[in-house]
Amino acid sequence: MNTLFFILSTICLMIFLLISVAYFTHAERKILGAVQRRRGPNVIGVFGLLQPLSDGLKLLTNEQILPSSSDKIIFYLSPSISFAVSLMGWAVIPFSQHSFLTELQLSSLYLLACSALGIYGILMAGWSSNSKYAFLGAMRSAAQMVSYELPIGIVLGTIAIITGSFNLNTIIEFQNQTLWFVFIMPSLFIIFFICIVAETNRHPFDLPEAEAELVSGYNVEYAAMGFALFSLGEYASILLMSSLVIILFFGGWLAPISILNCVPGVIWFSLKILFFVILFVLLRAGLPRYRYDQLMEIGWKVLLPVTIGFLIFTYSSLWVLNGLPY
Repeated sequence: MNTLFFILSTICLMIFLLISVAYFTHAERKILGAVQRRRGPNVIGVFGLLQPLSDGLKLLTNEQILPSSSDKIIFYLSPSISFAVSLMGWAVIPFSQHSFLTELQLSSLYLLACSALGIYGILMAGWSSNSKYAFLGAMRSAAQMVSYELPIGIVLGTIAIITGSFNLNTIIEFQNQTLWFVFIMPSLFIIFFICIVAETNRHPFDLPEAEAELVSGYNVEYAAMGFALFSLGEYASILLMSSLVIILFFGGWLAPISILNCVPGVIWFSLKILFFVILFVLLRAGLPRYRYDQLMEIGWKVLLPVTIGFLIFTYSSLWVLNGLPY
């Protein structure tokens, strides 16, 4: 019975995520349209709400182009691997106090591992295409993701030192008893947010997909559903990383003030994700793209030393004050 319940819960979560990702793309186009003083999608369905379904049907019926010199098996597997990895992390995300698929003691490290596995799908796509443009785009994307995963891991370590656990529920409960970490460590939140923007290849750090430099990067040879799976995987990763920053710095499902705790935690969690979705889109609308050397310099020469210094300072302060958790 427990196994059947877990399977049904997993299927329901996947369906919900697929719908959420599809309408994330719609929300992005509508918000960009509002910023740029145009309508955005508004033809198919009321207010264009059926546009994501139309786009999915179009991509499903389009012809899949296969380069003659590509490694066919790996070429077809790469988009599926990238999309599947982007969904794996949701298994440990707590939407409320009792709403999650599974609970791991090292759930935050599990999320970091899932994020790291996304590199393999990108590298496989660039290599199997047998195109220099795609391969160069894959290498640049992998270097970018590795560079910004290091500060993310150090930030997780800093929070684990304070809370005494890598468990996401424990981190939320610690903030419930004290303050949200965004108020305790605002500079660390800014660093972490910059890292997740770069980790998900989003503007202004979307160098792997910059048309002017690399002809759309590692997915240049993909069309139809192959391209759609890469795109859906990217949007799913944005939602996943937004959930992670909410849990680490904004109290997860917790209400802003205790008097509002009567509202279900799932609603607060959803509203916080909506805030970060709008923030991601506004970054794309308002910021210019960085050069690749600037991107790597920020990661290695600025964010990495600062996060290491913050980790050492936090540990030293807690050790001197005898505040290290046991």
